[in-house]
Amino acid sequence: MTTPFPFTAVVGQDDLRLALLLNAVSPSVGGVLVRGEKGTAKSTAVRALTTLLPEVSVVPGCRFSCDPASPDPGCPDGPHEGGGGGASRPARMVELPVGASEDRLVGALDIERALAEGVKAFEPGLLAAAHRGILYVDEVNLLHDHLVDLLLDAAAMGASYVEREGVSVRHAARFLLVGTMNPEEGELRPQLLDRFGLTVEVSASREPEKRVEVVRRRLAYDDEPAGFAARWADEEAAVRQRIVAARELLPSVRLGDGALRQIAATCAAFEVDGMRADIVMARTATALAAWAGRTEVLAEDVRQAALLALPHRRRRNPFDAPGLDEDKLDETLEESSGDDDPGPDGDGGGPGGGGGQPGPDEGPAGDGAGARPEGGEGEPAPGGAGEQSPAPAAEPFRTKVLSVPGIGEGTAGRRSRARTEHGRTTGARRPQGALTKLHLAATVRAAAPHQRARGRSGRGLVVRRDDLRQATREGREGNLVLFVVDASGSMAARQRMGAVKGAVLSLLLDAYQRRDKVGLVTFRGSAAAVALPPTSSVDAAAARLESLPTGGRTPLAAGLLKAHDVLRVERLRDPARRALVVVVTDGRATGGPEPVALASRAARLFAAEGVASVVVDCESGPVRLGLAGRLAGELGGTAVTLDELRADSIAGLVKDVQRRAA
Repeated sequence: MTTPFPFTAVVGQDDLRLALLLNAVSPSVGGVLVRGEKGTAKSTAVRALTTLLPEVSVVPGCRFSCDPASPDPGCPDGPHEGGGGGASRPARMVELPVGASEDRLVGALDIERALAEGVKAFEPGLLAAAHRGILYVDEVNLLHDHLVDLLLDAAAMGASYVEREGVSVRHAARFLLVGTMNPEEGELRPQLLDRFGLTVEVSASREPEKRVEVVRRRLAYDDEPAGFAARWADEEAAVRQRIVAARELLPSVRLGDGALRQIAATCAAFEVDGMRADIVMARTATALAAWAGRTEVLAEDVRQAALLALPHRRRRNPFDAPGLDEDKLDETLEESSGDDDPGPDGDGGGPGGGGGQPGPDEGPAGDGAGARPEGGEGEPAPGGAGEQSPAPAAEPFRTKVLSVPGIGEGTAGRRSRARTEHGRTTGARRPQGALTKLHLAATVRAAAPHQRARGRSGRGLVVRRDDLRQATREGREGNLVLFVVDASGSMAARQRMGAVKGAVLSLLLDAYQRRDKVGLVTFRGSAAAVALPPTSSVDAAAARLESLPTGGRTPLAAGLLKAHDVLRVERLRDPARRALVVVVTDGRATGGPEPVALASRAARLFAAEGVASVVVDCESGPVRLGLAGRLAGELGGTAVTLDELRADSIAGLVKDVQRRAA
């Protein structure tokens, strides 16, 4: 087994270290969400924390790690007698894989033994293994929503409940929850962000000396892991003792009325939803005081707690950058400080991690890399219009639901119909591999005709493995929504690009809520380019869209062919995920030789392959040519206007009624 990297040897990342240590002192803080770019030692720091946690005493033979001093009265392996002797072992760190099943997380009932032998056999899951330790989820933003819900519910209640086929199992599940994520790969929903107690943003240092030290320590560890760990053993022991001392001091820490007023005023000033932020801030400030060896919560504790507990709770949508205005924070703390406040007015505080952090750094690509296709520069647009500066997007709105027809088998989401592990039961089939969702009625029907031949003599049903039936369920899947956006001069000449960007932004918000992947292809001038390859990060798509310039001719065929290439590559990477192509254009085609005929042939490629498509018709004015509708017909899809795209559009409702009547 490889020696873990020492926690005290991690260079920098003061806020991450502090957040992890505070949760080690007081697990009721609610865990840590670590956001940061790749290669910033997020996982290294989390895994290294395990060596700092004090050993735990457990009931010998208990699969649920019950404390012998106060065993869980409802433990499935119990009952255990309180006050008995226990065995000590190191605190565990259990890792939840992104592709784990629900049974792997919460545990599974042995259905075959339950039916054939009449016993209620339960195999504990990862929640039981993580009890009184750390549950670590790398890339938590890629975890399926239903697993995140189960995970956070267990973390909030301190227990896991399994209800299946008339059998109920409950066991304690109190653990330190830590999740790491790269925002470029997609965001968590705001409701789930709120369930993490603290959040920190980590990034690689731009200071050469720190980077040199990181490389030096990593190479030293790779050369001799055991020797490297031994050099940091004394510091590790000192931190471990400090955690133990802080835990013992924690019940004696006083949270005065002045500090409570500052906490409430801060949460109100930053307009966070609900009361969870207030509670987390109070627990964090108390843990900070205990960590510092004090029995009074000071204003500096409240300030640091705000920097750790509030940034992720201020995100109203995925396009909002997490962060906190520290000047506003200091002003709020000063205004809300009372005479009975036991500490300074909040101008001290610890490291300012999480404050004022920018969104994901797009770098040069954020200026429209791929959005300035070759050949468009210097080419006049129809009517003599040249390239125009990016237009600001209009206010987003709630869109109609666009979906892929048929039933898929892709990743769980919220857009199109699919056969999934969760949803309403639609039928039964023979199990392929392990049985996970028993269809009881179908199993009984399969076993019933064979009872006499099997020598049934009593009231019980004789069931064999061949009789078992797996329930088939229908739910929703996430799709790949590929936007093909016309950025030519014909779009800008009518000053429609702001409205177009607002519509695409609205569809991006819808894609975020429905857990889709998104991609962005733009065309203008004489070529098309992939502004954003398919990704789960809709905020990256929004950033590219915002910086999209307009001007030049309309190479519609090039845009469609580029989108076709993107779909071809994506099918190889993720064959189960179905695509929805959203073409945003007025339907004109003016770029290249025979532009109209070439665009028509390109569109028929999508129709021949059965790719679902929607054309958002951006044509405006009293005289309309209907070119976008013709394009939709050639694509084998449907066309909607910008007005009809709105969920509350009267025109859209009328069109739906007419379509149903026809």
